[in-house]
Amino acid sequence: MQIEGQAALVTGGGSGLGAATAHMLAQRGARVALLDRDLDAARVQAKMIDGLAFACDVTDAAQAEQAVAAARAEHGAARILVSCAGIAPASRVVGREGPMPLEEFDKVIQVNLVGTFNLLRLAAAGMTALDPEPDSGERGVIVNTASVSAFEGQIGQAAYSASKAGVAGMTLPIARELARFGVRVMTIAPGLMGTPMLHGMPQAVQDSLGAQVPFPSRLDNPLLNGEVIRLDGAIRMQPK
Repeated sequence: MQIEGQAALVTGGGSGLGAATAHMLAQRGARVALLDRDLDAARVQAKMIDGLAFACDVTDAAQAEQAVAAARAEHGAARILVSCAGIAPASRVVGREGPMPLEEFDKVIQVNLVGTFNLLRLAAAGMTALDPEPDSGERGVIVNTASVSAFEGQIGQAAYSASKAGVAGMTLPIARELARFGVRVMTIAPGLMGTPMLHGMPQAVQDSLGAQVPFPSRLDNPLLNGEVIRLDGAIRMQPK
């Protein structure tokens, strides 16, 4: 899909991966709407790229609907959605004070998994009603954010890993469902990135994590390495 001239939605657009994604899309000519719980942060980023900013708690159905509708009123229906909103608190299943409070696990699932699906369903509904692009037949593209923790979660990441595994797991069935409309659905699984989530950790922890990356050994990592990105139109070959 040609990005130039397209309306795009980016969740978590006020900082980190979301902000970087919003800037990249704007640089390529997209009309970008940034959705974030922190409206002030989103406005700062939006001002830099001549975009829009809307308050949006991705776990709130009504607020998400309002934000998507407001963005559509200004930019038209989005053909691009990139979901970057997420949280990553660490907590052991059984800690010094006993079992993890259930509400802590639920909150991570709500933000990372349910929140991702919430925006996906709304954006997809708008995309399927659009005319297909004349050259490609596409109506839209959705990119969700999982994590390498979906596959190699560490101690203390039960909730985070479960939420990101859910994001990865729903990708194929939704891609299959929306294929007939010409809407592509993909998920990225980043490793260590220098986002506010990681920069909020003690410096010693950041340094230790960065040193664990084979190459390049740092958090601000511009390179793909050791990952497989499928380019196959969502096909999965049958056993026979």
